[in-house]
Amino acid sequence: MAKTTEPTIIKKYANRRLYNTGTSTYVTLEDLAVMVKGEEDFVVYDAKSGEDITRSVLTQIIFEQEGKGQNLLPVTFLRQLIRFYGDSMQGLVPSFLEYSMTSLTKEQEKLRSQMSEAFGATAFDAIEDQVKRNTEMFERAMKMFMPFPPGETGNSSNAASAPADAKKSASGPGELDDMKRQLEEMQKKINQLSDKS
Repeated sequence: MAKTTEPTIIKKYANRRLYNTGTSTYVTLEDLAVMVKGEEDFVVYDAKSGEDITRSVLTQIIFEQEGKGQNLLPVTFLRQLIRFYGDSMQGLVPSFLEYSMTSLTKEQEKLRSQMSEAFGATAFDAIEDQVKRNTEMFERAMKMFMPFPPGETGNSSNAASAPADAKKSASGPGELDDMKRQLEEMQKKINQLSDKS
């Protein structure tokens, strides 16, 4: 847990070295990853310009972790995320992801123990399966807001395909009902597991 309410200030110098002003020591991205895991809040500033570069440093930490073979982000998720840059739905994505991660974080300990009790060694297979289903649901939900595939909006050459796209999007409400039903079923399962503890 964080020891103070104020975030620690980290300064990044031109030589790419990171300086922790709280401990007056140079740190690495690995040290910052440990701080994140310990729930110690920090903000990273460019030492020369004073610009807040926390987001890019956190992204570097994720990149390093993924490079070490600790793959947390599925390729399909990364591709879909890249597609949202510059898209009209871009503004919705951060709040959706933040809400999802907050919910997962709140429930992770409870889920770990309950999954172990309920499924034993196969608990992680069940979680992985659920994550896949959630990703598919997310992709379906986003497709309902995008009637045309990326790069095909406003093209007169694609006018002929518009009726076919309209037919596909006509199934949107049914898919939405299906997603609602799946979410309700998931909530029931979580509630049942909660009642057992």
